[in-house]
Amino acid sequence: MSLSCRFERSLINQEEYEVVRITHHPAIYEVERDGLQAARKQLRELHEKERTFARQNRRTARGKAEARGGSFPGTHERPTRRKQVFASAVKRISKELDRRKKIEARTSNVEAARKALALRRSANFVVRPAAGDSANPGMQALVSAKRRKVVTGKRIGSVSQAVKASQARNDKR
Repeated sequence: MSLSCRFERSLINQEEYEVVRITHHPAIYEVERDGLQAARKQLRELHEKERTFARQNRRTARGKAEARGGSFPGTHERPTRRKQVFASAVKRISKELDRRKKIEARTSNVEAARKALALRRSANFVVRPAAGDSANPGMQALVSAKRRKVVTGKRIGSVSQAVKASQARNDKR
């Protein structure tokens, strides 16, 4: 069950409210990670304290234990409500820390993917220098000084046609 800020403020004192106030919407984004972790620790301690008070008041109401201290403000319901305030504040801080952690992970993954893509793209365009001539040519093929003769497609077709005609003449005999 969520509690309104005004109702939360009515249940807790000023210094506790300052810790709870930074867990609400606009203020939580301005606090650094270390500040949030310190606030979470403080809120957990306050939550445990209120849980102890609530448990003791329930035991006193049932007659299982003696009353603690001279007077405790409010009924056994009040520590339970205060405990809810602190628990919801811890929950908000934990969600914000988790959200920030996911953003950092996503950012690092994107950076790693971009770096990998850049490496892959650079690998596709590797410029290797030509081997060049060596001091000992050994068994290397020599470049022919003769001009290459290129047979045109027309010539290739006429040769194959001549072969067909010759074969047909042989078959007639």
